[in-house]
Amino acid sequence: MKAFAYQVATSEEHACKLLGEKAVALAGGTSLLNLMKNFVVQPDTVVCITRLPGSDRIEAVGGGLKLGANVRIADLAAHADVRKSYAALAQAADNVGSPQVRNMGTIGGNLCQRPNCWYFTNERFDCWMRGGSTCPARDGENEYHAILGNGGPCVMAHPSSLAPALIALGAKARIVGPGGAREVALGEFFVAPKADPRRETVLAANEIVTHVLLGPGTPNSATYEVRSKEVDWALSVASVALQIQNGSCTDAVVCLGAVAPTPWRSKEAEAALKGKAVSVATAAAAAAASVEGAKPLSQNAYKVATTKAAVERAILSAAGIARK
Repeated sequence: MKAFAYQVATSEEHACKLLGEKAVALAGGTSLLNLMKNFVVQPDTVVCITRLPGSDRIEAVGGGLKLGANVRIADLAAHADVRKSYAALAQAADNVGSPQVRNMGTIGGNLCQRPNCWYFTNERFDCWMRGGSTCPARDGENEYHAILGNGGPCVMAHPSSLAPALIALGAKARIVGPGGAREVALGEFFVAPKADPRRETVLAANEIVTHVLLGPGTPNSATYEVRSKEVDWALSVASVALQIQNGSCTDAVVCLGAVAPTPWRSKEAEAALKGKAVSVATAAAAAAASVEGAKPLSQNAYKVATTKAAVERAILSAAGIARK
């Protein structure tokens, strides 16, 4: 990899001073180091942010949880309060990569990781996300790429396993930059690849995510993933959070992963659930609605079926309904 300077940030302010267009933040490194080895990312400076005070803890705050961005995914999955009140998030964390990745990868890193598209991660291709002129995947090997929101210059499938669950649960990201701290709803944190191919989030070059903030949990949430192998990338992800009263769904959030360039909020599936009694038939109707408008590429039409399956099973799991 390209030679680089190594700096250790000791505070949020220090990290923001060290970061910039030629510097990158390093946490667990499970994604970044591979990109650097492949010369896809070539920073002049790598800034270690794992020592930021309070960034490696999960704290109960105001009836919810404050998740440090440097909390390891394995610790997130094992946390008693997460498993009790935020089932969709615990299930998503359980599904991340392999045990090795879960014990090194962090919450912030999972949210901010770059695309896992094989055209992006290979320096030999003229990939738009690396400043190239085209998207090789659109007419190339695209079986793992987007079926929704894929009309832009990039058809990548968003790689974060945690993002759909956190969006379904109404999480916010605490972001720190030179101007101070701000909070952004996680549903507004991700940016579709349209204007700037260098970034997939609202983060500026000298900003970092320090925490993820969760409100009160819900007894009716779930995440379901479809994948071909246990430690492979997901083919389709559905995270669901339901509000249920007397057997009827009064509110719902359905967020899909691995099927669009950003985590994909399915308003169609939500509308199919609201005001309805939660049942196998309702879940199937919402699943069908979730893929309305899907535009599969040449090799990934199967994702329509896997996405429907993920949505249906996440809804039934969240509602506590056994599948027949």
